[in-house]
Amino acid sequence: MKYQSKNPTTEEVYQQFEIATAEEVERALNAGVEAFKSWRQTSFAERATLMNKVADLLESKAKQLGEQMAREMGKTKAEGEGEAKKCAWVCRYYAENAESFLQQVPHTSDGSEAYVRFDPIGAVLSIMPWNFPYWQVFRYAAPTLMAGNVTILKHAPNSPEAAECIADLMNEAGFPQGVFQNLRLTNEQAAEVIQDSRIAGVTLTGSTGAGQAVASVGGKSLKPMVMELGGSDPFIIFPDADLEKAVEKGMFSRCLNNGQSCIAAKRFLVHESLVDEFTQRCQEYLGSLRVGDPLADGTQLGPLARQDLRDQLKEQVQRSVDAGATLAFQGQVPDKGYFYPPSLLKDVGPENPAAQEEFFGPVAILLPFSTEDDMLAIANSTTFGLGASLWTQDKDRMERLIPRINAGNVFVNGFVKSDPRLPFGGTKMSGFGRELGREGILAFVNAKTVWIA
Repeated sequence: MKYQSKNPTTEEVYQQFEIATAEEVERALNAGVEAFKSWRQTSFAERATLMNKVADLLESKAKQLGEQMAREMGKTKAEGEGEAKKCAWVCRYYAENAESFLQQVPHTSDGSEAYVRFDPIGAVLSIMPWNFPYWQVFRYAAPTLMAGNVTILKHAPNSPEAAECIADLMNEAGFPQGVFQNLRLTNEQAAEVIQDSRIAGVTLTGSTGAGQAVASVGGKSLKPMVMELGGSDPFIIFPDADLEKAVEKGMFSRCLNNGQSCIAAKRFLVHESLVDEFTQRCQEYLGSLRVGDPLADGTQLGPLARQDLRDQLKEQVQRSVDAGATLAFQGQVPDKGYFYPPSLLKDVGPENPAAQEEFFGPVAILLPFSTEDDMLAIANSTTFGLGASLWTQDKDRMERLIPRINAGNVFVNGFVKSDPRLPFGGTKMSGFGRELGREGILAFVNAKTVWIA
């Protein structure tokens, strides 16, 4: 087995990387232990200087990094450039705020003094996905490193070039040897590394199945973990919503990153009075998308990242149709490449695959509702609970519904997105723990209570 960089537009493998040997794994683990001894002693100012340097590099190289993403996993180069700049943002955010986030917190007790301090725990193993190959890495790495931890990255087997680029950026910025390491592991090797005593914590972004497998291994070793897993996010539109804006933002969210986003709008819960107009507007939007080479100027929708992902989505749609759903719209795509046409499914029953499964591609699913209780039953009917988007102008309705929507994120009159300033994560089968915000930097620290007589 090798990690492969394969262009999903041309279907050509253009680069291969060897899996880490047992000796390389051992060296990496020892290097992490040694690096942690000195890195944890550095000041926040020293860490922030390096974090700001890598932010400078991300910004100055954003164009070429965007092209790299387009080549390796099919993201449009414009979206890739934006992703690189967003990574710079999260680096600067934690460079500026880490020290205040981790200040000692005084407490009242029967001693003369008591407080909680936040100490780094060691080497954190990260298992990251291909769909946002830079953002997913930096949004955990920035707080983890600023807290004084070190990290080992296991990136997805189909995004090894991105992982190499990230490691190069960290080296160029001047991070000491062993503080950030890129290690190409098989799943079996990763399981062994998770259980190794030199690994202090584990963070994973990926599918629910991957999360279950990693959490099972990590749980046996009692490692702190963060799991950011899949989603089937409801996008809820009430009659008083700005329908034109809701459709525009909802379809943009559905097709962002070629539809391959855990927090994309996936299930469109539309009030029954709006269904006909919503359907028409949705068809017009999807039909207007410029589908093609993600490296070309003006492309809005590129290919899926791999052939198996395209084939799986095709099979899910077919099962949904066989179960009674109607394919209300399907666009056109190039003959070559792992493209899937932008599509709209309606007449979806509660047990239909489209109502229950995560569709990782540009397929919108229409689910009408009549009452608030009806909407809540549909919105909460899946095993997922990552994000939800609620569209209404009624403040009382917002206050009634937000507590009853089972999701880690609820965005009102906007689509769900991640922001360095806000904690991000899910509930139910969408995972546990939080990234970003102050909560994100607390994920891998020891909240140590200190009491003085």
